[in-house]
Amino acid sequence: MLAPYTTLRLGGPAREFAEATTSEQLVSLVADADRKAVPTLILGGGSNLVVSDEGFDGLVIKVATRGVTVSRDGGQMLVTVEAGEDWDPLVARAVAEGWSGIECMSGIPGLVGSTPIQNVGAYGQEVSQTIWCVRAYDRRTRQVIDVEGRQCGFSYRDSAFKRDLSRHVVLGVTYALDVSELSRPLAYAELAGRLGVAAGDRVPLAEARAAVLGLRRSKGMVLDPDDPDTRSAGSFFTNAVLTPAQADELAVRAPGHPRWDMPDGSVKVPAAWLIEHAGFPKGYERGPVRISTKHTLALTNPAGEATTADLLALAREVRDGVREKFGVTLVNEPVMVGCALAE
Repeated sequence: MLAPYTTLRLGGPAREFAEATTSEQLVSLVADADRKAVPTLILGGGSNLVVSDEGFDGLVIKVATRGVTVSRDGGQMLVTVEAGEDWDPLVARAVAEGWSGIECMSGIPGLVGSTPIQNVGAYGQEVSQTIWCVRAYDRRTRQVIDVEGRQCGFSYRDSAFKRDLSRHVVLGVTYALDVSELSRPLAYAELAGRLGVAAGDRVPLAEARAAVLGLRRSKGMVLDPDDPDTRSAGSFFTNAVLTPAQADELAVRAPGHPRWDMPDGSVKVPAAWLIEHAGFPKGYERGPVRISTKHTLALTNPAGEATTADLLALAREVRDGVREKFGVTLVNEPVMVGCALAE
């Protein structure tokens, strides 16, 4: 069963399962499966994954590669990390070593290899701001390649890797982090307020990390076996990104709603606000699944007794309710395996 390998504790069996402890082994397993036309699922930390109850009819490869190498380039540290390294210990090391740029992404579960795929981010930081290059196996050309950060096609919770999940297998990531004891300028008002400073200010790295971890724990977003609200895939829906015309329509339906005007002319609207104001409060239940009691964006399997079908039913109810009230269609953030939110 794949359920134990996901933070939602959902998912049926895999036909085959293998673990890769080196990049070479990972490439070999994928290449061999491709030659045999065996479907493959690359499994990281399982924190951003929804697997169907039927499981996966193919080879699941668990990424367990390890290794971190560091070199200095002027005022930056180039930190090259194997895909199987846990993300948060890397952030903790960066804070301890005085490497600035990822401190506001403390407490995010999962492995390093998933960060460029999802363009992982939180509290005003995204990995796209620090990724120097990504080493990947190109399954189309059967070559190991290095993709510079500017070539990764990053956008909000998206990348060229995510848009074509079947093509590349991330082997490692190099981050360019500033040599500084201070955070990068704080871009998120809630975090700045927690620290008692203004947006745009900088604070000691350790203070930024502690504040972020405190905020994430208060929202059930730091994995804790004693907290059923953390039995989730984090934020299930991305914030809505609307065209100017869509934003004007929403302004008529919901005058004064929170919004962020983006540089490209689009408008970002917090999904949590849309969900709550569509009638789905924290703790809203549907059978064995519920919205987190701490954070409206997280859908949870609190007792560990739900099915993926249960979770998707709740997700569709929320999505449809938001669309009916506000005319906005929310999009799932986790990767779906053998299932889909659309019906």
